[in-house]
Amino acid sequence: MTNVFPPNAALTSPAGLTSPAGLTPSPSHGHEQVVFCQDRQSGLRAIIAIYSTALGPALGGTRFYPYPDEDAALADVLNLSRAMAYKNALAGLDHGGGKAVIIGDPATHKSEALLRAYGRFIESLAGRYITACDIGTYSEDMDIIARESGHVTGRTVPNGGAGDSSVLTAFGVFQGMRAAAEHRWGSPSLDGRLVGVEGVGKVGRRLVTLLAEAGASAVVCDVDPAAVTRVVAAHPGVEVAASRAELLAREIDVYAPCALGGALDDDTVMGLRAGIVCGGANNQLAHPGIEKLLADRGILYAPDYLVNAGGVIQVSDELGGFNFERAQGRAGQIFGTTRQIFALADTEGVPPAVAADRLAERRMSEVGRLRGIWLGG
Repeated sequence: MTNVFPPNAALTSPAGLTSPAGLTPSPSHGHEQVVFCQDRQSGLRAIIAIYSTALGPALGGTRFYPYPDEDAALADVLNLSRAMAYKNALAGLDHGGGKAVIIGDPATHKSEALLRAYGRFIESLAGRYITACDIGTYSEDMDIIARESGHVTGRTVPNGGAGDSSVLTAFGVFQGMRAAAEHRWGSPSLDGRLVGVEGVGKVGRRLVTLLAEAGASAVVCDVDPAAVTRVVAAHPGVEVAASRAELLAREIDVYAPCALGGALDDDTVMGLRAGIVCGGANNQLAHPGIEKLLADRGILYAPDYLVNAGGVIQVSDELGGFNFERAQGRAGQIFGTTRQIFALADTEGVPPAVAADRLAERRMSEVGRLRGIWLGG
């Protein structure tokens, strides 16, 4: 039922699925463990990828998505798990990076039996991987998975959880955007700025609210008309772009990709009329070199796994007994970390994405090595 293969197994990646600094999965990326999970009766087909446990148990959400094939699912989970290791390191958490994907349409394939079968596989890893919500999964799903495993976070409030992690994800993106505004324009204020938000689901919708409260204007687009309708109902002043192309053609101050990954490809960057890119989507860089192209065009990029770490900060806090004020305070530190990344990038003459990778790798190396100190007993 479970197949574990080593990091040197042959891995392939479809175009458009990338990890920090636009890296594509390869055998050299050194995932510690990749597990294929299958339960024929419930229809479960899942992959759990653990990139690193250098800083602690791997923490990352479960994505439920109708991938076209297993290769696409594998490429995505490898990218996402690596990004989680870097995200958790930069967020100052004592967690490594992991991620899981369930192959299928959550609207038709999700069931109690499937989620509980998945929970059994998580439990079989004995705490090496802790799961939470992601695209296609919700706190209520985590409650069901938790009936089979103790290594689950992101649960509902009545069950001792923190609820929807998109609250602090959007808050962290907003803090990163303020830091980017300060670096670009000399002030962290977003008052009067126009922000193009692509994707107004759980995170994008909340980001629009924060922008409105800060005096910024927003133009939005989403492939789901219902999502756009909800945002406009809450904020009648929001502009709506009929398509992604229309949004990207606008002269905006900030582009905030908050949908799926791969939003920043060559054509998008070359046509982009924004001074800053800062959004909640994971794996925004479509391939290696995009980070340099952004820098060459004078567009300030706030690394995605840095600014969208509020959600993982929230679910991590839940593991010790959730306190919203404490978690929000830690998510607020994304502002300072983003400033640090921009300063490091300027000092070392590299794009911010490269500076972020270096800082994360430094913490994984310097703090992770302490686990090699024998404590006795």
